Amino acid sequence: MNDSILITGANAGLGKEAARQLALKKETKKVILFCRNQVKAEAAKKDLEAQTGREIFEIIIGDVSDANSVRKAVEKIKEPIDAVILNAGGVIGKTASKITPSGMNELAATNILGNVILVEELIKRDLLKKAVLSVSAEAVPGVTMLGMKPVAMKTSSADDFAAVFDGSYFGEKFEAIQAYGYVKYALTMWTLSMARKYPDLKFVVMSPGNTGGTNAPDSLPPAMKFMLKYLMMPIVFPLLGEMVHTLEVGAKRFVDGISDERFKSGVFYASKEGKLSGEVVDQSTFYTDLKNTSFQDNADAAIHRFIK
Repeated sequence: MNDSILITGANAGLGKEAARQLALKKETKKVILFCRNQVKAEAAKKDLEAQTGREIFEIIIGDVSDANSVRKAVEKIKEPIDAVILNAGGVIGKTASKITPSGMNELAATNILGNVILVEELIKRDLLKKAVLSVSAEAVPGVTMLGMKPVAMKTSSADDFAAVFDGSYFGEKFEAIQAYGYVKYALTMWTLSMARKYPDLKFVVMSPGNTGGTNAPDSLPPAMKFMLKYLMMPIVFPLLGEMVHTLEVGAKRFVDGISDERFKSGVFYASKEGKLSGEVVDQSTFYTDLKNTSFQDNADAAIHRFIK
């Protein structure tokens, strides 16, 4: 049972829907909306209160791509939090390859940097009591029916991971969609390393699956955005069956991940092999790199090269 939950990227899409679902649970006493934009956060809070009939939402402003912003945000947290959902992230779009002050590019910083700092600062201050859920993607183990190959690092060394974070791993041809899978793989491996480092806390990795109703397509190139948003998601995927699900179903994966005992610490859950929706399973049963503790530790070490 989680009385208080913090969600990064909580003003829209999966984060906001997870906040709504959590507020409908009687045991939930507080939901913290960790957002970058005050105006959007206030609008989300007002809407969530109207939808749930509960005034349990609090706002903390922080930019997960900015280390100092996250640290300042954590200073505002005075009471322990039971669970954290690291939802903030995405493909980012045109500025994905831009290098941030941390040395990571914007894609890696947004998906990894602030989320990692948030969790580690909360632990350091003894403010995290039960669970962390990192949001990963089906792009990591790959999707056979879409011809999407699994992430295949050259060596999964710390140098390899660091090169992913600054973009040099991909050479001159940086494609945000391809790099996104590698960034999510790194976040996944860091989370699995944390599960071993902190056995008294629950660290779960969850993919929301192919979820309709999010802003995810908006950061894609125009042609791909149009195809995915107006053709594939509403027409093609539903015809194929079990290829897409609603925002409610995707967010429920997050809610269940932190609260349902069926989901174990140190496991990455996503759709069955080759699928995009439906039942979630332990991905390490077929994507065996997830079990490699050296790879997990390498991801952790590489991330901390960029945290000053």
